Amino acid sequence: MPDAPSSRWSDLDRPALDAPALSAALTRDGGLWRSLEVVESIGSTNAELLARAAADAPEGTVLVAEHQEAGRGRLDRTWTSPPRAGLTVSLLVRPDVPAARRGWLPLLTGVALAESVGELTGVRASLKWPNDLLALDGRKLAGILAEVAVSSPAGPAVVVGTGLNVNTDAAELPDTGTSLSVVTGRPVDRGPVLLAFLRAFERRYRGWARALGDPVASGLARDYLAWSSTVGSTVEVTMPDGSLLTGTAQAVDWDGRLVVATPQGPVELASGDVRHVRRV
Repeated sequence: MPDAPSSRWSDLDRPALDAPALSAALTRDGGLWRSLEVVESIGSTNAELLARAAADAPEGTVLVAEHQEAGRGRLDRTWTSPPRAGLTVSLLVRPDVPAARRGWLPLLTGVALAESVGELTGVRASLKWPNDLLALDGRKLAGILAEVAVSSPAGPAVVVGTGLNVNTDAAELPDTGTSLSVVTGRPVDRGPVLLAFLRAFERRYRGWARALGDPVASGLARDYLAWSSTVGSTVEVTMPDGSLLTGTAQAVDWDGRLVVATPQGPVELASGDVRHVRRV
């Protein structure tokens, strides 16, 4: 009996990532990124990098999984994707900014993702506060989860994980989800998308960190609002305690919180599950 195919081309629509080439391309310029590792399967890339951060892993560590077995989203939701169909990537940063400003990191990641996806594939997208990349029909292309690591001698660390549906078929997706290949009608090479995303993140991150996390001085607030489909919308927000808040999303404040105008007055939200009702 012949051996099972192990080549990266065993599924022509879903080839494996070329880890050595990606790592060389990303780290050769001596910028933010120190290392890029691709693993075939893992429980959670975020959980693994959080453990490494506690053991003093350096800023600029990137971990990518071809298949994630126990992926996590916000609000303890699961994130699943068929092997080699999407981009599941976590990155470790140690921003020297006020702790409250770290709330902008998932928003910064969203901007970098929207920019790179548009540049590489032509797919137009928008950002739903605080962590979703949406196609124009409102279906979810990607989710983002930022988690603060346990303190270590190397200083505070944040792990930012991103799960992007790239070549996932419509039948493999929930009704609320879509993928780059579904939108474009053709397979998408994941390697260039990954590199473009990480380079866009580095540009955004360096400017934001130089401004000590100031979203206005760094230009991040302006650019986030340009991509946002939440600000200006009537929204329903399911709060962490299960209560429901309805109002008009008016702004994102200096700490990345969503400001919602309600009949009882403005409310600043640090978290919550947002549903867009309509644009105003």
